[in-house]
Amino acid sequence: MALVSVRDYEKRAHEIIPRNALDYYRSGAGDELSLHLNRTGFDRLRIRPRMLQGGSTRDLSCTVFGQRFSMPIAISPTAMQRMAHPDGEVANAKAAATRQVLFTLSTISTSSIEQVAEATPNAPKWFQLYIYRDRQLTEELVRRAERAGFRAIVLTVDAPLFGLRRADMRNKFSLPPHLSMANFVGKAASIRSQGGSGINEYIAEQLDPTLSWDDVKWLLGFTKLPVIVKGILTREDAIIAADLGVQGIFVSNHGARQLDSVPASIEALPEIVAAVGGRVEIFLDGGITQGTDVFKALALGARMVFFGRPALWGLAVNGQAGVEHVLNILRNELDLTMALAGCKTLADITKEYVVHENHYSKL
Repeated sequence: MALVSVRDYEKRAHEIIPRNALDYYRSGAGDELSLHLNRTGFDRLRIRPRMLQGGSTRDLSCTVFGQRFSMPIAISPTAMQRMAHPDGEVANAKAAATRQVLFTLSTISTSSIEQVAEATPNAPKWFQLYIYRDRQLTEELVRRAERAGFRAIVLTVDAPLFGLRRADMRNKFSLPPHLSMANFVGKAASIRSQGGSGINEYIAEQLDPTLSWDDVKWLLGFTKLPVIVKGILTREDAIIAADLGVQGIFVSNHGARQLDSVPASIEALPEIVAAVGGRVEIFLDGGITQGTDVFKALALGARMVFFGRPALWGLAVNGQAGVEHVLNILRNELDLTMALAGCKTLADITKEYVVHENHYSKL
């Protein structure tokens, strides 16, 4: 069967990835209500297309922090990608580089900061950061990312502990023995189950559960890179972050893997844009599977849209080429959506193009 959509790649990847890794990648927290909302949140939005706008081509390019990208679609940080394919994060980053889009490397990756940088020396990359109990270790991660040419630090703020991930508990999740936490070789390099979920046990031992806004101030105080806080879902937190001086806010519910019953990222986006959209860059991830999703997020105020799982599905199916094809699919779908909706540039995609389904029930 030809692979013509992200869903096609997802189905094929589910047949390839070993169960221990697959459940880690695809599962959500608790009863997975929020995981479901990440998808249905987009489904409840309607596009209002405009006709006869003229123009035979679209410009999908965008600029963020002075860097030009081919489209407003980028790759989110996802952990331990060598479980999906032997080339892991390196293949994912190289795919992003060939398509001139942004790649974000996870702290808990199976390819190191330096390996990814060496494989993509001139490509724009961001580094996702967890704050460890050992602040010296945390600062050294940032310094390594700076030296390796990463362009921003994405601080995850919604994970002082990891969420209730029942699939990992049932599987007693462990990182396969031939893989390691590449950024911590000789230190906290192993994720092995001690009876429950190995990843939750690792996080409980290594990360600082007392994470606070003071830690955001601390990070802003020593790095010269732009700092983006990832995991914001309320206007209150967005205002605090903007007041502290962060350069970006990632509207995200962590792939619905932290606290169940939180809103979908797309549901939380409008209030955050309204609160601080004129002060900081706003990004979104969670639930993106097709070009219409990207269009809707842009219309509601996101500067750039990120996805994690679709890149993993492409990686599992065909390595770097699989991720490149997934990016091609999403680009072509966004281009077609813009053409049929009557938008020639990203600036044309305004909030008037999208309404909630309830808009039509009131007519």
